[in-house]
Amino acid sequence: MAIIDGLILELAHEARTTQRFLERVPASLLDWRPHAKSMTTAALASHIADIPNWALAIIHQEEFEDLSDAPKFLGRSAAELVAHFDKNVAEASAAMNGFPDEKMFVPWTYKFDGHTVLTLPRVVVLRSFVMNHLIHHRAQLGVYFRLNDIPVPASLGPSADES
Repeated sequence: MAIIDGLILELAHEARTTQRFLERVPASLLDWRPHAKSMTTAALASHIADIPNWALAIIHQEEFEDLSDAPKFLGRSAAELVAHFDKNVAEASAAMNGFPDEKMFVPWTYKFDGHTVLTLPRVVVLRSFVMNHLIHHRAQLGVYFRLNDIPVPASLGPSADES
């Protein structure tokens, strides 16, 4: 099995769990945030829905410049969030399909507003920027749910609300 095949399977697995979280985002919580420095629920859920899209830049480019003023997706319903996420997962999986192992270790650079943030092998960036990043923010959304008495979906095992 090629390295990328394992990552595609992992993305599909994490996508099923993430969909359950995005499906639970209520319209009444979209503008809520737990702290002034925190993202709103809509911004956090939208960011989660965008994360798989990073795989395209990682696969198709060796360097990516993130411009802080670039327009960002902002979902305003659970259905819109899920649709955007599903589209991004499908596009990421298609881009990743067949990517050769030897290119997985080619350095990839992330720049933000003209400054190099990191340079790492693509395989590390796919795991960190896509997989780990997705899981991290999904868990953060789970905290938003808990603080608002919304049942938290099971994730990497049962939650207090689901077995």
